[in-house]
Amino acid sequence: MIMKGGFTNYGQEIGVLMLDTVFPRPKGDIGNAYSYDFPIRYKTVKGAAPSRIMGDTPDAELLSPFIEAARELEAEGVKAITTSCGFLAPFQKQIASAVNIPVFTSALLQAPVIHAMLPPGKIIGVFTERGHHLNNDHFKGVGWSMEKIPVQIQGMKPDAQFPATYIGNRRELDIEALKEEMLGMTREFMETCPNPGAILFECTNMCPFSSFVAEESGLPVFDVNTLINTFYLAKNPRKYL
Repeated sequence: MIMKGGFTNYGQEIGVLMLDTVFPRPKGDIGNAYSYDFPIRYKTVKGAAPSRIMGDTPDAELLSPFIEAARELEAEGVKAITTSCGFLAPFQKQIASAVNIPVFTSALLQAPVIHAMLPPGKIIGVFTERGHHLNNDHFKGVGWSMEKIPVQIQGMKPDAQFPATYIGNRRELDIEALKEEMLGMTREFMETCPNPGAILFECTNMCPFSSFVAEESGLPVFDVNTLINTFYLAKNPRKYL
């Protein structure tokens, strides 16, 4: 058998462009490698603080550093690239055009597939830390709009611990407090949404709580991990024969 080279390291097929943060990342978070059954390669984009990303639109000055980091990951041998923040959706086309491997900047890319799965009239709950900033431009960045796919944006309360921890870039977090906020957010969505069909986490930091949200709501929950795992299985299909 002949094996081809060209890289220094091998076996890390998924590359993750990370925001420049110091907050803890429990298992389930995209920034915790124990979240996956396969190796992950990380690259931090220096200066990419959450506050510069999670507004009405990402800071345009960060596009070039993200593209440079994506090209570095490609040169290091990864087979696909994602990011640690769904608010980077407006950068999807530019980053994808800069490399020759698949790029999925945001879990929001899954909305059209979820919509196609659901019965007519069902609404997708898009969970985010900053509901007042997430908007149609983020959705259009990954190929869809609120005019074509019915969604209800469900944001955290301004005084919640979740944004204070992650956007505030704290060095410690209270898992039980964050879990309760996620459950409260879920209950509010179920009470206010006229026809809930599924939940989609924009925020990658919500992933550790996906099982609790699914149990509370009775709905399927999609997040960046469902997207990453789908790609990995497509790249490495199960062998049946």
